[in-house]
Amino acid sequence: DAVPVPGDSPLVYCHPDTKGDILNIVYVNLKPNPPKPGQALDIEAVGELSKDIEQGAYVNLQVKYGLIRLVNTKADLCDQIKNVDMECPLKEGRTLLTKSVNLPKEIPPGKYTVFADVYTKDDEKITCLTAEIYFKAG
Repeated sequence: DAVPVPGDSPLVYCHPDTKGDILNIVYVNLKPNPPKPGQALDIEAVGELSKDIEQGAYVNLQVKYGLIRLVNTKADLCDQIKNVDMECPLKEGRTLLTKSVNLPKEIPPGKYTVFADVYTKDDEKITCLTAEIYFKAG
């Protein structure tokens, strides 16, 4: 029952029903899609928040390479969004995110699965996203 996130990206919602989520994603575009090692990845995303997101929000993040779990952590959302030049509190309403990231060319080829389950400091669901990205051998 995978429901793709609107736009040009490998992102899908974890669950088909997102009505209760605080974040409504309008679209996410990645260029190139799929991402390529050694190239810049341009990210453009638009979302609408139904309420402010304050300090203390967190993300349960998992990254797998094939069956191997590379990352399994609970991270501070407000610390993480500094990587995309944003800061908490995130204000209710429409938000545009644009970021260019240089991907290292040494990314091992294979299937990567990313899972991000995001909550407010009061454990209200912001969103839950997952993606499968295949990096080809250079």
